[in-house]
Amino acid sequence: MGAGATATSAPGDVRSYEHLLDQRPWYKNRRLLLLNFWIVIVLVTSSTNGYDGKLFLNHGLQSLPQWQSAFHHPTGGSLGLLGAIQNIGSLSALPFAPYMADIMGRKSCIVWGACLMIIGTVIQTASQNVHMFIGARWLIGFGLNFAATGSPMLISELAYPSQRGQITSLYNSLWIFGSIIAAWTTFGTFHIETSWSWRIPSAIQGFPSVIQLCLIWFVPESPRWLMSKGREEEALRTLAYYHANGNEKDPLVEYEFQEIRATIHLDSEVAKSVGWLTLFKTPGNRKRMRIIIAIAFFSQWSGNGLASFVPLLVYRTYILTRITLTVTSPTTQLLINGVLSIYSFALCIFASLYCDKIGRRKLFIISTAGMLVAWILETVCFALYTEKGNPATAHTFIAMIILFSTFYTLAYSPLIVTYTIEILPYNLRSRGFTVFNFTICLSLIFNQYVNPIALQNIGWKYYTVYIAWLSFELVFIWLYLVETKNRTLEETAA
Repeated sequence: MGAGATATSAPGDVRSYEHLLDQRPWYKNRRLLLLNFWIVIVLVTSSTNGYDGKLFLNHGLQSLPQWQSAFHHPTGGSLGLLGAIQNIGSLSALPFAPYMADIMGRKSCIVWGACLMIIGTVIQTASQNVHMFIGARWLIGFGLNFAATGSPMLISELAYPSQRGQITSLYNSLWIFGSIIAAWTTFGTFHIETSWSWRIPSAIQGFPSVIQLCLIWFVPESPRWLMSKGREEEALRTLAYYHANGNEKDPLVEYEFQEIRATIHLDSEVAKSVGWLTLFKTPGNRKRMRIIIAIAFFSQWSGNGLASFVPLLVYRTYILTRITLTVTSPTTQLLINGVLSIYSFALCIFASLYCDKIGRRKLFIISTAGMLVAWILETVCFALYTEKGNPATAHTFIAMIILFSTFYTLAYSPLIVTYTIEILPYNLRSRGFTVFNFTICLSLIFNQYVNPIALQNIGWKYYTVYIAWLSFELVFIWLYLVETKNRTLEETAA
């Protein structure tokens, strides 16, 4: 992505390998159908992440009176720690996960992460006090980082070339699927009067990891990782078996194999000097990391981090007495939580399936511009309601939250992982993706600690900060994001 790099030019609508593709629908290709089934097993990691995120944050377990009672109604710093500890656990794993992914393989990283998450889930379900619960959530976050490091790389490196963009985009989209399961699980267990109202959702969190641990052994390893370890024949067999029904002489397989081998051999020449500083040594790498760090921050600092705090502030007083929308009711919170999750998931699937037709850059621009407009309207409504108590502005405010979420979901939910992996060359992929995850963890911790304090002290004025920030995001994306659709991983990262 430095001067003269092919990835910086606008790709055409026709793929360079288009004439080599199997033109049958993928569901009529038995081997490709099997490959996509194995990829679904890997996609489960994102759903596990989404389940955990929705389970504790955004009025999941926190909405259950039985959970509140069991842990003595935590508030302030204790509640903030309970929300942030999973991300702190993820941060703790960052120094180790990329090395496991590169040395032991993508699958080993997923297996280790799944084992840790299962152990953490057992401890969380059996928690007798808040310290046990916090420790369990730390362990879940620690394990999740390993699985979340290996999974998207394995998916993108295994997928059939014409499906890679769509399938990799589905990875982050399935975060919302996990959040849907968590939202409706807590809604369903709300009326259980014992501690099982929160223990059941906690236990269900471990099921995806159990399924993944049982089936991951049948999932093929990344051909690119195999090639990097000198196991070229095994890599060729994997490509041929899943991409060409076992034909090692298939033109597409030969094209992929030669391209991957050339890239791996080129990377191996510089691999001896590859370290963390390599991510920032060359102009091309600095450009990559500037984009990656930016979209990681944008994905959490676009105002979406306020969603779990603002509705309560707006509705707590006037709306409760003058309008029959009882958002502070735990049942209503859980119901709205579940319905909005389904809506977001549908949008994510749409964006994932059409990202190769519309283009990554265009989706990011539409998404960010739409968020900016919706946020300005939200700010106006929030200010008018706070200053004048106009109920119409409160209704409009909620409508703008939904509009904002719609635009956010078009790009930032499905594409941030896809885009990050696409622009990183193989030898930098695990380390670069670790920086991406580290940035997201930092921004989440900021959201969980700073946002509630700022809202409590300056109210609607805090929204104006995000107007300025979203404006910056739009300018940055317009200037720096390049189009990556219709390219192989090797072409994009060149």
